[in-house]
Amino acid sequence: MLARVVAFRQGLEALGWTENRNIQIEHRYSGGDLGRIQAYTTELVRSAPDLIAASSTPIIAALKQATDTIPIVFSVVNDPLGQGFVSALSRPGGNITGFTFIDFPLIGKWAEILKEIAPRVRRMTLLFNPDTSPYYPVFLREFGSAPPASLGVELSASPVHDEAGIEATITALAREPDAGLIAAADVFVNTRRRLIMALAERHRLPVIYPFRQFVTEGALISYGPDAADIVRRSASYVDRILKGEKPADLPVQAPTRFELAINLKTARALGLTAPMILQMTADEVIE
Repeated sequence: MLARVVAFRQGLEALGWTENRNIQIEHRYSGGDLGRIQAYTTELVRSAPDLIAASSTPIIAALKQATDTIPIVFSVVNDPLGQGFVSALSRPGGNITGFTFIDFPLIGKWAEILKEIAPRVRRMTLLFNPDTSPYYPVFLREFGSAPPASLGVELSASPVHDEAGIEATITALAREPDAGLIAAADVFVNTRRRLIMALAERHRLPVIYPFRQFVTEGALISYGPDAADIVRRSASYVDRILKGEKPADLPVQAPTRFELAINLKTARALGLTAPMILQMTADEVIE
């Protein structure tokens, strides 16, 4: 989260905005807690700021319910059209616009990369919380729950609502032969990544994650958009709106940079060998 705050400030400074000089910024961090999100939303909307910049589906959903007049710029949010945050990607049409994180084809890429580092995997499940990430069932339906036949894997969904659900899902999955896990880009999953990593280590289960940072913390492998770059780019819309443009006229933008990271120490602990071609294409390889 700190990296994103730094990236946002860098983006603003590059456009001539300096905190406490010509712009005042109030920060709130919810940690994925729905009660805290609602409290902060109420507080911020009542304070009537010129603009709100925010990340994650639950936060944008709460803000959409709370105001239709304060401009909102989102970043690292999935499926804003399907969730009703905007009327159209090219012309959002309301007070909300911003920068997305993933689209459903990324599920196939996660499956492909996990299969590449753990070739014995035959069954994969996508772990997510439907309360904080309601779009994954839709993504899986569009994806067909069937990765390309060449991968030779079965893909299923594992919705969870609490930490007990995470533990039960991973424990059950680990009992199956040749299983692997996709930890979805989901604020609930992200804030419980250390539990997922600990369970994966205990059960020797290969897991792919969406954020590079997790690999530096001990995760096996990650692939996904560069979240800091997305947040940095979102500053351009903050700049344009503060200078008079309307969110309704600013098209929703997709990620332009993706990152692959591998932790070889974790791979060895799991009895895996990362193919050299995978290492050569990675943005970061941790020995």
